Amino acid sequence: MPTPHRPLRVTTRNATFQRWQSLLGNRTARHRAGEFLVHGVRPISQALAHGWQVRALLRPLGARPSTWAEQAWADAGGERYEVAPPLLAELAQREDEGTELLAVVRMPPDDLERLHRPGTVPLVTVFDRPGQPGNIGTLQRSVDAFGGTGLVITGHAADPYDPKAVRASTGSCFAVPTVRVPSARTVLDWVAAQRAQGIPLQIWGTDEGAETDLGRVPWAAPTVLVVGNETRGMAQAWREACDGVLSIPMAGSASSLNAAVAASIVLHAAMRARLSGPPPAG
Repeated sequence: MPTPHRPLRVTTRNATFQRWQSLLGNRTARHRAGEFLVHGVRPISQALAHGWQVRALLRPLGARPSTWAEQAWADAGGERYEVAPPLLAELAQREDEGTELLAVVRMPPDDLERLHRPGTVPLVTVFDRPGQPGNIGTLQRSVDAFGGTGLVITGHAADPYDPKAVRASTGSCFAVPTVRVPSARTVLDWVAAQRAQGIPLQIWGTDEGAETDLGRVPWAAPTVLVVGNETRGMAQAWREACDGVLSIPMAGSASSLNAAVAASIVLHAAMRARLSGPPPAG
C-alpha cells in the first residue's frame, strides 16, 4: 500500500483514474465501491474533523502545497497519489487547475442508530423522495446550522453522495448523520421503537395547505420533521403517520417554497423555540 512518503503517480487515464472518474456520475459505481469524491478546504477539513475514513488523498503533481494541504496530507489515512493537474481538475469538476487536494471518502452505513446524539433532544428531518441532489446538500447545511440531529432520505430519491449534493452541503454532510432508507415504513418502525424505549417522538409534516402555524408546534419535544418531494409533497404513508401538519405563513404571490428552503425556515423556527422556551398556549 502506498504511504504518505511514497505517493503513486497518475499521469494518464489509467484504470485507477477511471475508477475515480466513475464515482462522479455513476451512482451505482459509487455505492458498489462504498466511496465518493470530496474536494475543497472546508469539506475535507470537516471530513477529517468528524472522523470519516479517507481511503485516498490526491494532490497535483509538481505543485507546492499550502500549509493546510500539507497538514491534511499528513493527518489523513489511506493511500496517497500525485495526479497530473489536468486530470485532477477533471475529477474536481473545475475548469482551472487550482485544486489542492481531493479525497476519496468511505460512505458510512445506512443505520438509523447513527441518528442518536447523547445529551440532545432529537430533531430529525426526513426528506421524502427528494429529486434534486442540491436540495439534499442545502438541507444538510440547515440541519447543521439550526441544531438538527440528523437527516433521513426515504424512498426512490436523489443520492446524498452525488457531487452536487456534497458541494451544496459545503462540508455539513460530514457533520450531519445522513441515512438512506427504502421507505417511510422503515422510519416509522424506528419511531415506534424509540417510543417504546421512552423517547416520545412526535411527527410533524409540512404542507402548503396545512392550518397549523409552525409557531404553535411544541418544538421542545423530541421531533421528526417530514419534508415532502419537491413537486409531489409527502407520501400518503407520511400524511397518515403525522401527529400534525404545519404550514409557513407567507405574504405575496408565491404559492409555495422550494422544499429545502421551507425546511430551513421550519428548522430555524424550531431552534428559536427551543432556545426561548415553550410556545404560547392556544
